[in-house]
Amino acid sequence: MDPKAPKAAWLFSRNVDLAVFGGSALASFGALAIGACTGVLHDETPGWAWVPAVILCDVAHVWSTAFRTYLDPAERRARPWLLALVPAIGLAASIGLLAAGELVFWRALAYLAIFHFVRQQYGWVSLYRARAGETSRAGRVVDTAAIYAATLWPLLHWHTHLPRRFSWFVPGDVVSLPSFVMPIATALYAIALAAYAVRSLSMWLRRAGNPGKDVVVVTTALAWYVGIVAFDSDYAFTVTNVFMHGIPYFALVFVHTRARQPRRAQPEAQARAPASLAERLTRHVLVYLAVLWLIAFVEELVWDRAIWHDRGWLFGDAWDIGALKLVLVPLLALPQLTHYVLDGFIWRRRSNPSVAGLVAPAPSASPAYVTLSTSSP
Repeated sequence: MDPKAPKAAWLFSRNVDLAVFGGSALASFGALAIGACTGVLHDETPGWAWVPAVILCDVAHVWSTAFRTYLDPAERRARPWLLALVPAIGLAASIGLLAAGELVFWRALAYLAIFHFVRQQYGWVSLYRARAGETSRAGRVVDTAAIYAATLWPLLHWHTHLPRRFSWFVPGDVVSLPSFVMPIATALYAIALAAYAVRSLSMWLRRAGNPGKDVVVVTTALAWYVGIVAFDSDYAFTVTNVFMHGIPYFALVFVHTRARQPRRAQPEAQARAPASLAERLTRHVLVYLAVLWLIAFVEELVWDRAIWHDRGWLFGDAWDIGALKLVLVPLLALPQLTHYVLDGFIWRRRSNPSVAGLVAPAPSASPAYVTLSTSSP
């Protein structure tokens, strides 16, 4: 390869990007292969898959938002009203929705989650564009159309082919749409992905390829198609949904928190200030994950004992909470709701200098990437 050719603009580093984006996709498709071998591919998610997918990945990644917000003193000073009002308003709204009906509550939460999942994939594409210094308007249109097509078309297929043997939270939490929308959506889907493929190929021919962005778009299109369209099962939907959503988010929060730590030593006066809790907990990746896994397990224990009553083999006997359900369900759902809403603010480059610095365009030589580490700096 020409040594003067521009280096690939990875978000974190080549190995980390491939591990968290490509690796999470491999985990998803590997889980499908395991499901086929064990006979659960078309069934409900068994416990041995539910624990790593839901507790260790989905629920745990929700709590990692706290490292970026409530456990970060700088963030608390910068957004005191946002951090206070989002959970307060969210809890009040959730209680009102649940009082109006359980399906009303779960449907509202499901669509907020769907919006969050779609926007996260768009966010990764935007970060890769920023890291590579891509400013073309035409390129932005093509990239945006491709990632939205990769996510929205499978969702439209779901909404026009009800009932399905899986749901976002509870049966019936998505509404039915008329089937006539699909021919138009399918044509737009094909055009958007084809346009992306053509543009990506042309960029590679000009030695300006963006491999990380390509990995995100391609794996998103494959996983959302396979998990929602190709298969009609809770197991397939779960394993193709949560790993690719949660694992990269773990990495982003960890890297962002670690990237802020060296600046404490400049000037020397700041070095004497005590490290924040977020900084202390991210000095080792296993400590970071263990804390999140413990919190996630406790949350799911309360969910199961108080509300679901379907995994006594793991969480123990059910509790009879009676009328407390009207308050407890919104309280248990509040971390998810807060995560969904805050994510719309804390990763915007224009209003978050720390995020803009993390994904500033990489220099053409010797880029100073932030890397994941398993030991203290």
